[in-house]
Amino acid sequence: MDATARAGEPPTSPGAVANEAPGQADGVGRQGDDVTGRAGETSQTLDRGLRLLHLVADAPGGLTVTEAANRLGIGRAAVYRLVGPLTGHGMLRRDGDGRLRLGAGLLHLARRAQPLLAEGALPALRRLAEQAGATAHLTVVEGGEGVALAVVEPSWTSFHVAYRTGARHPLDRGAAGRAILAGRAGEAAPVSSSGELQAGAYGVAAPVLGVPGLEGSVGVVALAPLDVDTIGPQVLAAATAIAAALS
Repeated sequence: MDATARAGEPPTSPGAVANEAPGQADGVGRQGDDVTGRAGETSQTLDRGLRLLHLVADAPGGLTVTEAANRLGIGRAAVYRLVGPLTGHGMLRRDGDGRLRLGAGLLHLARRAQPLLAEGALPALRRLAEQAGATAHLTVVEGGEGVALAVVEPSWTSFHVAYRTGARHPLDRGAAGRAILAGRAGEAAPVSSSGELQAGAYGVAAPVLGVPGLEGSVGVVALAPLDVDTIGPQVLAAATAIAAALS
């Protein structure tokens, strides 16, 4: 009876338990390590893909695969593995010379994001327009130009500038564009302009800083000269509020 009972029962001796537990622990440990490893590889691939998009965006003439590999610090084969899915989703494209350039798929994402940016900026723009008695605007960089993404006109003035949403201008002309260039250099002080984009129009603008992936400025435009000492702090406060709303 004792022998039969011992044969039918699961092993309960200290040695048997000790031998079983390490095996189970090792199995769980290997599964956990595999999952962690795959997650780490996925995060690294995603990071590299996003860095590649930024590098191509900052290269007006595009990048070769070799140039991209050198700047990312990885091999050409790894770049090709990144380019494949990014091209498939329209984020990148290859031009006639094989150089990497941004794809049209990014425009689709940008169009979806722009209304959200404008919505977040509107409260600060309304306050600015009413305070300054001038047309307030949020200008962002698109295709190497400044584009008026959101515009708010003051409600109480007899005359003011009608500034069209979507209007484009070079970054080196006008307060809005030059404020963006100043922001690239880390300068946050207000920038003023007179008649650079339109005869008889005066502008004051400041860069929007601290919003990842966004280059922009907040400013006002008026038909009469603007007192920078008065308007400048108002524009800076609006730029700070918009940066906080979009961060």
